[in-house]
Amino acid sequence: MRTEGFASSTRAFRGLGAFLWTEVLVQAHEELAMAASMLVQSVLLVFVYILAPALLGIAFVGAIIYSMFTMGNRVLNEAAYIRIDHKANDLYLAGPMSPESYFLGIATGILVVYVAPVIVLGALAAFVVHFTWAQGLLLLGLAATVWVFSASVGYVFSTFFRDNRAIWAYSSLFFNIFGVLPPVFYPFRLWPAALAPVALLMPPSAAAALAQASFGFTELSSGEVLLATAGLLAETVFFLLFAIYWARRTVREK
Repeated sequence: MRTEGFASSTRAFRGLGAFLWTEVLVQAHEELAMAASMLVQSVLLVFVYILAPALLGIAFVGAIIYSMFTMGNRVLNEAAYIRIDHKANDLYLAGPMSPESYFLGIATGILVVYVAPVIVLGALAAFVVHFTWAQGLLLLGLAATVWVFSASVGYVFSTFFRDNRAIWAYSSLFFNIFGVLPPVFYPFRLWPAALAPVALLMPPSAAAALAQASFGFTELSSGEVLLATAGLLAETVFFLLFAIYWARRTVREK
């Protein structure tokens, strides 16, 4: 029984390493896209530095969270491009590679390439904020959780489109609205108090609020910490499992 369980788990990730490396090689040749992925963060950081330098630490923390969140936009675009323009997903999935390896290979391959500028942001944030190792590990964990959530959502959403022309507008609108308008780049307490639970149930702003509280930028009640933590973890686990299920289902439907 134990051997069968190990074999089943191995089959679930069959082909992941090879496809991940393929995706890394593809993404590494898109230097302009890598630079463009930091455009919004850079502009907002410059504006904060000029208009409200006291909030620069919060803005840097928000930039890290936002960067990990918008990787889901890249997953959405890449998965849809492979399926709609190249029609290569049928070729990939006709082989021995499992559906979950296809999803995780795209998401992780993009992470490997696009995490480089995020590391630079992290180094600058460490210089500005002077956080401890414990705070740095918390920020890393929050950023990783947001990435898992956004990559899962991005992959699922990619299967709903039939025309690439519709993708760019809707995907950018979704990820920018939920990554910029909520309190990610600015203090959580500037968000309307009556809508605080809404912000704490949106993964990017929930992660940002927890990071701000850890660094002493804002104060959260124990109930708010619990709501943000539980919501972030529950939504991330749900969408990850749903993305794996959805990957298997869409393959079966073919």
